[in-house]
Amino acid sequence: MDNIKIALKDREIEITLLPSKLGKDEEMKKALSAKLRCRIEAISHWKIIRRSLDARKKPIVFRLRVVVNPEQTELLTEAYQSASLNSDKTAIIVGFGPAGMFAALELLEAGIRPIVIERGSEVRNRRRDVVKIFREREVDPESNYCFGEGGAGTFSDGKLYTRSKKRGNIRQILQTLVKYGADPQILYDARPHIGTNKLPEIVVNIRNAIRKAGGEVHFDTKVEDFIVENQKLIGVRSREKEWRSDAVILATGHSARDIFKLLAKKRIRIEAKEFALGVRIEHPQDLIDRIQYKCVSRDTNLPPAAYSVVRQIKDRGVFSFCMCPGGIIAPAMTASDEIVVNGWSPSKRNGDFANSGFVVQVKANDWSDIEGDADLRAMKYQGILEKRAFIAGGSNLTAPAQRAIDFVKNRISKSIPETSYIPGVVSADLREVLPKDISQRIAGALRHFNKIMPGYGGDQAVMVGIESRTSSPVRIPRERESLEHPEISGLYPCGEGAGYAGGIMSAALDGIACARKIAVRNES
Repeated sequence: MDNIKIALKDREIEITLLPSKLGKDEEMKKALSAKLRCRIEAISHWKIIRRSLDARKKPIVFRLRVVVNPEQTELLTEAYQSASLNSDKTAIIVGFGPAGMFAALELLEAGIRPIVIERGSEVRNRRRDVVKIFREREVDPESNYCFGEGGAGTFSDGKLYTRSKKRGNIRQILQTLVKYGADPQILYDARPHIGTNKLPEIVVNIRNAIRKAGGEVHFDTKVEDFIVENQKLIGVRSREKEWRSDAVILATGHSARDIFKLLAKKRIRIEAKEFALGVRIEHPQDLIDRIQYKCVSRDTNLPPAAYSVVRQIKDRGVFSFCMCPGGIIAPAMTASDEIVVNGWSPSKRNGDFANSGFVVQVKANDWSDIEGDADLRAMKYQGILEKRAFIAGGSNLTAPAQRAIDFVKNRISKSIPETSYIPGVVSADLREVLPKDISQRIAGALRHFNKIMPGYGGDQAVMVGIESRTSSPVRIPRERESLEHPEISGLYPCGEGAGYAGGIMSAALDGIACARKIAVRNES
């Protein structure tokens, strides 16, 4: 028998399991032994390295890639270890979202002390600031859903799926997140997800590790000026203090409009960038389950169903964005006179609703008639629409909403069903909020998707406006090889705010890449 086990050691195979059998050791052994044509007793251990749900036909199954009888349990060998630091070399990081956090960890690995400056609050205080939006209808412009420890990702779901597989070591990021508290399932799930309820603790653990290793993290500290001498960025300045260093990673996220304005004021080149604009569309989760699983009611062994849709309408893409099964619609504005919505799910994804961004590509000709600095016109265009949504929602952080079927038929909804958006919604004509070309494309896409997914654009679907922070409306250019700004040495634009990432994983990868360029420069 031992010889059989040795022969099977580290054997990698693919199997399928019914949802009801997932997680049951005996069922796993039966499937593995049947696939390998060996006795069950020969299967001693296994390690799942990939898991995905296949709902294309009945029966619905999980597809698993498994290593049989691995020699030992996998250690988190690629995770950052954050050893103690003994170095006077420093780099400044502005922003403590995914890009800033992983840049700091990478700098520590290279023996460089990161100095992190974050305008928002640490997680505990930031949570209170978010609650104020619901209870007091007040938005703290420095600490909210977008700004603060962990960035927008902390209170926005924790989706870890990315197509940026060639940009760096994705597994290193996943292993690091597991090391600091994430569920090990993210190492093999096809679409890994942490959950908003679990992310804060992970973020705090990473912050504590950075500080323990010798790095600095400063909260409630807003960068108000860049110190530039002879076309070189040598430091940053807040209201109370300044920091100097040969390298500054600018990882402020897609909503730091004051930073974009500061760059323009300092004549540091920026560029208007295309983004996407639309609404959050919300359905009862059981409706999405019925559509996707083609069932009367979802098997309790199946996860809440998700979806992804895309359609070209009049030469522009209309697509779902950041789909949240069992989630809620969240207020993602950074000022008290605008409405911006986003979505998130808890780790169990067990809410009554499913929501998703439903957005249209926005191009340069859409904002061409906006007055002012050409490089800031996309940002201004975005802001004008957010203020329009604020007025349409009643100017009390309630959001304008409309049933999808009424939007398609160009009529105001007589009533709005219950939604997950806690500040509340009011019936409004979203065609009066969104630009005409955007509205027409959304209506056309809804007609199409309702045909192939009956009910998707029906009476139970509610559209809540507006979803406008899909990506940065500004790009901060950088050299392809050095990742530095082409005109200002020492400046490393990074992550979503610089226009080089879109989501937790790609932002983290970009932060790592910028930190490595700084490390290489210090070695030369």
